[in-house]
Amino acid sequence: MKNRVAYFGVFTALALIFSYVETLIPINFGIPGVKLGLANLVIVIALYKMKLTEVYLLSVVRVLLSGFIFGNYFSIIYSLAGGLLSLTVMALLKKSKGFSVMGISVAGGVFHNVGQLIVAMLVVETFSVGYYFPVLLVAGLITGLVIGIVSAEMLKRIKNIQF
Repeated sequence: MKNRVAYFGVFTALALIFSYVETLIPINFGIPGVKLGLANLVIVIALYKMKLTEVYLLSVVRVLLSGFIFGNYFSIIYSLAGGLLSLTVMALLKKSKGFSVMGISVAGGVFHNVGQLIVAMLVVETFSVGYYFPVLLVAGLITGLVIGIVSAEMLKRIKNIQF
């Protein structure tokens, strides 16, 4: 039990550090709201190393803390919707055992953007923001692939560590 709490704290700290580092990276994809999602690396790894309920808690804690520290109310709402939908899809795909870490991460990247787009449609009360979906789909594919490649490599290196 003590180890689980310690690992949860470490994963939370890592996610916050990655969120902070991402605010420092001057990468502009030319698309408003699109970012690499470095903190999602922690969530993907946690999905393979922790209990699912703990991963959901980690995801919510990460979004809330990073939102309060680096964002605002709207960033919390958008990130929470994207993060929870993404995690749900990734957990279902992992449970099916038919997808690699990279495939699961790509789906997570895409559905993170889908969750945020759904919230955007609700906030502005129109479906017209749906035109943005193809751009978000491509962005989710690319960022999900990058996070998936790094996650797969990390999981190989920590395969013997039990959380």
